[in-house]
Amino acid sequence: MTTVRSILRLLSGAALALAMTTGVQAQEYPSRPIKLIVGFPPGQGIDSNAREVARRMQDVMGQSWVVDNRAGASGALAQRAGAAAPADGYTLLFTAAGPLVVNAAVHDKPPYDPINDYVAIGGFSTFPMVLVAHPAFPAKTIAELVALAKAKPGDIHYASSGAGVTAHMAMEQLSLAAGIKMNHIPYKGTALAYTDLLSGRVSIMWDTPIAALPLIRDGRVRAIAIGGKSRLASLPDVPTVAESGYPDFLASSWTAVVAPAKTPAPIIAKLSEAMTKMSASPDLAKYFSDRESEAMPMNAAQLGAFIRQEVDKWSQTAKRAGVRLD
Repeated sequence: MTTVRSILRLLSGAALALAMTTGVQAQEYPSRPIKLIVGFPPGQGIDSNAREVARRMQDVMGQSWVVDNRAGASGALAQRAGAAAPADGYTLLFTAAGPLVVNAAVHDKPPYDPINDYVAIGGFSTFPMVLVAHPAFPAKTIAELVALAKAKPGDIHYASSGAGVTAHMAMEQLSLAAGIKMNHIPYKGTALAYTDLLSGRVSIMWDTPIAALPLIRDGRVRAIAIGGKSRLASLPDVPTVAESGYPDFLASSWTAVVAPAKTPAPIIAKLSEAMTKMSASPDLAKYFSDRESEAMPMNAAQLGAFIRQEVDKWSQTAKRAGVRLD
C-alpha cells in the first residue's frame, strides 16, 4: 500500500510540475518568431490572406510571424507538415476549406484527420464561389442550366482545378440538389482549367470571386450564379443558387488558423484571444470587401464546431456523389 501511495504522490507531483511548466510557458508565449505554414504558392489569394494574418497578428502579439509556403498536392503537403509540427505554438497552419475538410472528405484513408490532428485557433475569412460559363454557353441561369443538363445528361463538361477540390465538390453538390448529371474534367490547377474554359473546350466551372471577376468584367466569361448566402456587391444582378430554387445550397470557401493537436490549451487560448482582437480591426472590413470576401470571426471553440460541421457536410456530399479518390 505504501508503494502505491508513493507512486501516486510521484505521479501527482509530475502532473503538477507539468501544469506549472505549461502555465509558465503560456505566460511567456510567444518568446520567439511564430511560423505560419501555408499550402499555396506566394501571390495566390489564400497566401495573401495568410500574409495579412501574419502582419496583423504580429502587431497584436508583439512578436514576428513568418510565412512558410509549402505548396503541393492541393494543400495536403502543408496539412501534413502542420499536423507533424511540434505542439508548442510556434508552428501554426493557415488553412482553407479545400485542403482541411474537402480533400479529406473524398479519401477513404486521408493522409490527415481534419478533426483529431489539429486544434482550432480562429476563423479569418469566408468567400462565396462563383459559377462562370463560356460566353457561348446557352444556359444563362441555373434554371436553364438544369433544363439543359436534364435534356442532355452528361453532355455538359465542367472544369475544376483538380479532382476532390472545393470547385469540383461544389458542382457535385449542385448536381445532387438539381438531380442532374454533368461531366467533370479535372485540371492541374486553375490556370489550365481557365485555358480550356476560355477556348470553349469546357463550358462551366466554379471559382473564387477575386479570380473570376477580371474575366467577367472583360466579357471573357459570364457569371451564372453565386454560391454564397447573398449576392456580391460587384455583381448585383447575378442571383445566388439559393435564390434560383435551391434554398439549402451553399458553396463558399473559408480560411482559418489551426495548430497541431496537443498544443497546450493556455497557448491556444492566448492565440484565439489575439485573433479575436485582430478581427475587430476597423480597417479589416475594407480589406475583405476589396477582395470580395468578408470576415469570419470565430474563436477556438466556434471554429472547432464549424470544422466538424463542414467535415460532415462534405463527407456526405462525397458519399452521395460517389466521389472517392483512393
